[in-house]
Amino acid sequence: MRRRSPSLAAAAFLALAAAPAFAGTSALPPPDAIARVSPGATEYRIGPQDMLDVNVSQLPDLTKTVQVDPSGKILMPLIGQMQAGGRTPAQLSNDIAAELKKKYMKDPIVVVSVKEANGEKVTVDGAVSKPGVYALAGPTTLLQAVALASGPDPKLANPKRVAIFRTVGGQRVNAIYDLTQIRSGHAEDPAVYGNDIVVVDTSGAKSFMQNFQGGFGLLGMLIRPW
Repeated sequence: MRRRSPSLAAAAFLALAAAPAFAGTSALPPPDAIARVSPGATEYRIGPQDMLDVNVSQLPDLTKTVQVDPSGKILMPLIGQMQAGGRTPAQLSNDIAAELKKKYMKDPIVVVSVKEANGEKVTVDGAVSKPGVYALAGPTTLLQAVALASGPDPKLANPKRVAIFRTVGGQRVNAIYDLTQIRSGHAEDPAVYGNDIVVVDTSGAKSFMQNFQGGFGLLGMLIRPW
């Protein structure tokens, strides 16, 4: 993947001035649309575009892989459309079993598992080894999100300045975290949600920001409302 210029990280941190900031490592609230993937959640909640493995005992024709459509529904043989979005795999298993029990089976055993979690993604940018957009396959923290991008760039990154950008209450908000404090256990590792943008600052960004006059695509993306 092509290396992003360190100036992109500087542009992102310049954008902090254009968004309300929350102090502290635990003060950034969850997004408006609470993510299905959240630390502390006991089970993943299914979302649009997720791929599900559905296993129905004694009915091989119903054992298949299905994709959740944009409205959160799946299409099952014999049953028809079912609501999957917002349900846990266990809840959806029970829903399918209940429908089968009405007409076709006495005690159906249904197991639904998430094969691919495609609905929640986080953008990790700035001074990381592999900037990009990554799917959240389960509860994810800031440290884990940065690890998805193969960690901070050892030559460029300033791990004491890592920003999370998020929409809360209809506004773009942000908070800055210190990865060194999180790693040492002296600060909380905050939750990262789908549609968050994580930007790792560069060690030389301060001098760049003092002379920053141009515009970058990332800066425009971070400032304008989602």
